[in-house]
Amino acid sequence: MIDTLTSKLASHLKQLRHDRGWSLDQLAERSGVSRATLSRLENATVSPTAEVLGKLASAYAMTMSRLLAMVEEGFSMVVKRDAQAVWADDTTGFVRRAVSPVAEPLAAEVLECDLKADTSVRYDAPSVPGMEHHLILQKGTLEVVIDGEEYKLNVGDCLRYQLFGASEFRTAKGKAAKYMLVLV
Repeated sequence: MIDTLTSKLASHLKQLRHDRGWSLDQLAERSGVSRATLSRLENATVSPTAEVLGKLASAYAMTMSRLLAMVEEGFSMVVKRDAQAVWADDTTGFVRRAVSPVAEPLAAEVLECDLKADTSVRYDAPSVPGMEHHLILQKGTLEVVIDGEEYKLNVGDCLRYQLFGASEFRTAKGKAAKYMLVLV
């Protein structure tokens, strides 16, 4: 499923750029992602990292989930686990499952996220400033930096925030983390 999603995403990224009339150079300037990387992404020769997807989502003024949802299946009342879209960043070990994906009639989305041990994923800016987040840690420990403020989470903790600036998610040495993220 991950390979299929990557291929669909590559085609969708190319279409988004074409729909806006942007060249690869223009998108590179707007996103901060190199032209070469953008070309490899659009040709599905590499899978995007979480950070790159975040930068592209910002350039297109949409959430990363909305960007991914555009290549996932449409609205359904029940989303069976085996039908939930999964995306993985092989570089960082970040895995994102759309448990309750973006859907036109609904306001919230729910993501299940896994981050391997000894890992840091950083986003320079939110794709949609002010979006509401509810992060519930299910396994491991997690350090989250929101707009320069650091929060250390243990199992069962919930971090609620609106994101306006940079964010970072870090796991401890030898400890992976699993969390649910609700976006509204």
